[in-house]
Amino acid sequence: MRAVVQRASRAEVRVDGAVVGRIDRPGLVVLLGVTHDDGARQVEQIARKIAELRILRDERSAVELTAPVLVISQFTLYGDVRKGRRPTWNAAAPGEVAEPIVADVVAALRARGLEVATGVFGADMAVELVNDGPVTILLEA
Repeated sequence: MRAVVQRASRAEVRVDGAVVGRIDRPGLVVLLGVTHDDGARQVEQIARKIAELRILRDERSAVELTAPVLVISQFTLYGDVRKGRRPTWNAAAPGEVAEPIVADVVAALRARGLEVATGVFGADMAVELVNDGPVTILLEA
């Protein structure tokens, strides 16, 4: 599992022009990719890392500040361009595998007391955010 975590002062995701997820105060935007062998262990690892990552104000975590999190599924994090110019997506889990795992990560973050907004799995989404810092971290579980 891969996650790109960005510290944001605000963010929103739209589908067909309608806002489907938003954070209106400082928090985290998480682009989340799932691969074939991800499961419960990776869900717990990545959720813990996201929740406890000390990249917010005064080196504090989302859990400490009860900061909101916007989670957006992103299979393209597993794009491979080592050969040629066209990415292959072979390492990305298919939707029927990835969707419940993304939902499990969201549930694990909520279980830690976090307010979590989401995009729409598999939809063509427009993501807008103000990257605060900028701070962008790559996590793998």
